[in-house]
Amino acid sequence: MTTEHLVLNPATEEVVATVPAATPADVDAAVTRAAEAQRGWAAAAPADRARLLRRFATVVDEHVEELARLEVREAGHTLGNARWEAGNVRDLLDYAAGGVERLNGRQIPVPGGLDVTLLEPLGVIGVIAPWNFPMPIAAWGTAPALAAGNAVILKPAETTPLTALRLAGLALEAGLPEGLFQVLPGEGAVAGNALVEHPGVAKIVFTGSTRVGKRIMATCADRVKRVTLELGGKSPNIVFADADIEAAAAAAPLSFLDNAGQDCCARTRILVQRGAYDRFLELLTPAIEEIVVGDPSDEKTQMGPLISRVQLERVRSYVPEDAAGIRGKAPEGPGFWFPPTVLTGLPPDAPAAVEEVFGPVAVVLPFDDEEDAVRLANATEYGLSGSIWTRDVGRALRVSGAVRAGNLSVNSHSSVRYWTPFGGYKQSGLGRELGPDALTAFTETKNVFISTEA
Repeated sequence: MTTEHLVLNPATEEVVATVPAATPADVDAAVTRAAEAQRGWAAAAPADRARLLRRFATVVDEHVEELARLEVREAGHTLGNARWEAGNVRDLLDYAAGGVERLNGRQIPVPGGLDVTLLEPLGVIGVIAPWNFPMPIAAWGTAPALAAGNAVILKPAETTPLTALRLAGLALEAGLPEGLFQVLPGEGAVAGNALVEHPGVAKIVFTGSTRVGKRIMATCADRVKRVTLELGGKSPNIVFADADIEAAAAAAPLSFLDNAGQDCCARTRILVQRGAYDRFLELLTPAIEEIVVGDPSDEKTQMGPLISRVQLERVRSYVPEDAAGIRGKAPEGPGFWFPPTVLTGLPPDAPAAVEEVFGPVAVVLPFDDEEDAVRLANATEYGLSGSIWTRDVGRALRVSGAVRAGNLSVNSHSSVRYWTPFGGYKQSGLGRELGPDALTAFTETKNVFISTEA
């Protein structure tokens, strides 16, 4: 029996929409449709597939504002962020389309004949997207998978299905074949699990918690099913005393407050060399206090609400009422609001310092020297991203090599570009997304030897 799920506006707690939740039978039917559509899509000329993906990008571009406003209502993202996210879907589709006709195999020199490799699509891909960045992360898996000749079934998070459903409609409007890109809203334990277990799904792309990612990986291992996992993070922001302290302090707030801290790349562990520690906090305090938290549809707003009451209570549990630090302001009344918060004086192994809070909370920890900074930076189970602030190029290179994380920035906080690979070390995930090799992650390599001696 099909159930329904309420989609709430996290800024007001009002019901935005009621969406049917997919059942295992719905998943099975979707896989059948996808497999049929995929065969025709893979047989199409590469130029035709590229042309349709570019048309899809064009249609998304024509609806950027609509998609952004929908994201504001269902996810509480600031309007500026939501516009960027919709634009990122457009850009990623364009970028992936450019790879369709460049998905090349190799010719390998061998004696007695010609040896070539072919890159063939896997088939049906299951993409399980999170609620923190519903549009772009859905596109991270969907765009390159389609470009490589696969079909995609996207299961959005229960709280944020609306932009995904709209993107599926825009795909049809752009002319993509029926069944090639389907969206199945539903509970993770029901629709998501059915997608992971289905024998007709060749690969799962999952973004979410490490706990759930481990379960998905175990299920896929039992079926020898491919998997890409983008999981948790507890990223360091390392500030050396020789850095531009004013620039580092000015950039620090939005490195962990963007999307209300609901970002696996959030720089929530601010490590500051002792010689600069007091000055850094002196500059950070007004920067935190001045962050504008409020109505995400207001152009001036810099930070919106958390996604749900469950997430709000989780974040609260990490912040003792008497904890020292810096606190900003947040609205009172309806909505899942939590103020920007920086904690000081905590031990390096405190839960807020090593666990993923996934909210607008950062911890500032002092360090002595380069070796101490690297030790603290690596003292978590995660390894997704991080930042290094220094004027010393040699130090930037040494520390970049020593920090166990997949994505690092020097004198900036940039982590994700669709042109470059993204993924984590340790329990932050498995595999890489985006970048020039994204399409190959959705292919099977076939080797063909042709004898010239017959």
